[in-house]
Amino acid sequence: MSPELILLDRSRPPVTPPPLDWLTLADAFEAACLLRCMTPPAGSNSRRPAPVHPPMTVEFNREEAAQRMRQLLDRLGVPVRHEMAVGGLRRRYELHRISVPAAHRTTYTQVVEAGWRQGRRELLGGPVPGASTARRVWRPRLAAAAWRAALLGGGRHVRRHILGVRLTDRELAAVLVRGAALLDVPALLRPGTGCFVVSVAQGRDREQILEATALAPAPAQPA
Repeated sequence: MSPELILLDRSRPPVTPPPLDWLTLADAFEAACLLRCMTPPAGSNSRRPAPVHPPMTVEFNREEAAQRMRQLLDRLGVPVRHEMAVGGLRRRYELHRISVPAAHRTTYTQVVEAGWRQGRRELLGGPVPGASTARRVWRPRLAAAAWRAALLGGGRHVRRHILGVRLTDRELAAVLVRGAALLDVPALLRPGTGCFVVSVAQGRDREQILEATALAPAPAQPA
């Protein structure tokens, strides 16, 4: 290839991948939100931005969060390795590690990053005049996916008068506030100690969030 052609090829703008279909977007966006719920290691800067690229290995301290991540990535065509370790002396705890094999890391990175960009844009971009029926249906579903991820992977902040989650990611906190509005629930965002707390009031608001984020029961296995 001549130097002129090489220069022309390098100056060509990158090709923008096509948008994800709604079903794929919902799974990819929820997986991205789960990753953003992960608390930074002790001693690191709190409220820091999420990593530019999704981590290849992530640890959950709740089995439900790890199982949900595994289910989402399986539907996205990304196999994972799920390992569990038990630690602690007086107070025992489980640690669930989800790892993406090297052969599938490109697919994993692309779909999760696309899911976050597209889902965040749908929720924070505001209503679109003349929006299609599909968009009106799926935007609340994306909002529910974000809240489901936060309730599974974020730090629970439950008080007698509120249901809340603690997060270190500012963008995800904003997504949750906007997502709650799409679910017809007012949410509050306030700074906590080294984190952000997003909460909804006890009663109807709490029940509405829990109802929207509930998963359908798994189908019964044939006898």
